[in-house]
Order: sequence, then C-alpha cells, then structure tokens
Amino acid sequence: MRRKVTVVGAGNVGANCAVWIANKQLADVVLVDVVEGVPQGKGLDLLQAGPVLGSDVLVTGANDYGPTADSDVAIVTAGFPRKPGMSRDDLLLANYEIVRQAAEQVARYSPNCVMIVVSNPLDAMCQTAYWVSKFPKNRVVGMAGILDSARFRTFIAQELKVSVENVTAVVMGGHGDTMVPIVRLSSVSGIPLTELMDQETIDRIVTRTRSGGAEIVKYLKTGSAYYAPSASAVEMAESILNDKKKVLPCAAYLEGEYGIHGLFVGVPVKLGAGGVEKIYEVKLLPEEQRMLTRSAESVRELVGVLEKKRAG
Repeated sequence: MRRKVTVVGAGNVGANCAVWIANKQLADVVLVDVVEGVPQGKGLDLLQAGPVLGSDVLVTGANDYGPTADSDVAIVTAGFPRKPGMSRDDLLLANYEIVRQAAEQVARYSPNCVMIVVSNPLDAMCQTAYWVSKFPKNRVVGMAGILDSARFRTFIAQELKVSVENVTAVVMGGHGDTMVPIVRLSSVSGIPLTELMDQETIDRIVTRTRSGGAEIVKYLKTGSAYYAPSASAVEMAESILNDKKKVLPCAAYLEGEYGIHGLFVGVPVKLGAGGVEKIYEVKLLPEEQRMLTRSAESVRELVGVLEKKRAG
C-alpha cells in the first residue's frame, strides 16, 4: 500500500512541502485548501513535473478531506502569514480557528497519522491541534527548531566560510523572539563555536537567528518565509515515514521535562514511525535553563489566551 501525506494549506509553505515530498518520492500527496481550484491546479502542475523529476508520486488537490483518508502524516500549514510589523502573537486568534478546523478533519479522516504543525504562532497552534485531535502527545509535533537551527547554521557557516554540513547548532524554546540558541552545544565538525569566533560575533549571529523570520518578512513585505520552513517540515515527515529516528529539535509536549509542564516547547527529540519516540533532556547551565523557562512562559501566555477562548 502506497504511503500518503496530507498537506493542509496550498499556499507557499504547503505547495513547497508537496514539491519536496514529490522530489524525494516519499509518498503520494493530497493538497487541501479552502480556495476552490488552487490545490487542484497546483497539484496537477506538480504531477506534470513528475516525468521531468523522475518521480511517480501522485499529487492531487482537494477542497475537502475525503481524499486524504488514511494518511500516514498530515502537515498543517494553513493560516494567515505574518505581515510587516505583525508579531506571531497577533496571528493567534485568527489562526486558532483555522488550525482547529484542520485538526478536527485530519483526526476524523486519518485517526492514526502523525500531525506536523507548521502554522504560527507555532507552539500555541500545536496545543490547539493536540486539544482538538485528541491524539496521544507523541503524534502531534511542531516544526520550528529545525528551521531556527538551520538559520543559525547558515549564519555560522557564512561567517566562518565553511560548509553548512559541518555545522551543528541547537536551538530550543518557543518559536519566536524568546527562542534559545544553545551556543555551548553548537560546533563545526566537533570544534566548539566559542573556539572559532569571539563573543561579539556569536551574539550578533544569535540576534540575527532570533529575528530570522522577521528579516525575511521585511524583504518580502507581503508574505513570510516558505522554502526553508517547508524543507524543515519535510525533513520531519521523512524521518517519520522512513522510521529514520533522526534526533531533531521539534516542538514537543512536555510533562515535566526541563521543569516545563503541559506545553509544546522546542527540545531535541527522536522522530520515528511513532512520531516523537523520545524527548532528550539535556543538562542545561543555569542561564540556559532560565532562558528556556522564560521562553516557555511566553508560550504559556498564548495558551492562556486560547484556554479563555475555549472556555468562553
């Protein structure tokens, strides 16, 4: 039986998820979007790229979830993008409704899938998907840490003029201004970052990483990043579909790890066929722990707003 991935949202992030999946021949793809014709048109266009790419992946588009039934993975990208001057927090209530409806339909048609959430504000949208789907915590996971780490790795590689493949970087915490790049655990082929650049340079790169999304929004003006976010989501999907058990920084539901309870926060996890198969609890220095706790509190504030909306 062929594997299937549902991609909710046929905008820039969702469409590019489909492109990466087709290119890697990971699974058949169903693009779902509320706008009539858009997922069908993009799906057909990508399907016709198959002979050129040498890919036999079946890509289809739909405005309802019927064709998505029994998907192995669902990637939720639907939602309003950030506009210049808009914080991720501003997106909260608008995207809550979109993700709530998506999670409801995904759970109905693919009750055994692993759900990867990409919609912003990421950590709060993971919480929404978890509440609504009623999936076990290991089958809801958020894409943020891979993207943030990729940005950190890019800037380090550029600064040192080395291959990005040699750069290892760890970013934890919420996806936003309070993210926590762990400089101590970042290296180039095992050489600690602190031995390769001075503190001022490290601080500059950390600051740029934290505002990586906003920097792209400033250039694009009418949208936000989509190539790197979609590639990051597909790296997660590939690890799940192929049971690769990659250790990746993802937003996972914590129940006491790092002293955080009942929240989705970015931490290193093992991703396999069962979704989040292990959460790695790295021993942090006091200052790193303080930053992570502060980041989690920012997530808790957003979740508190959603809890009020649900209760109301």
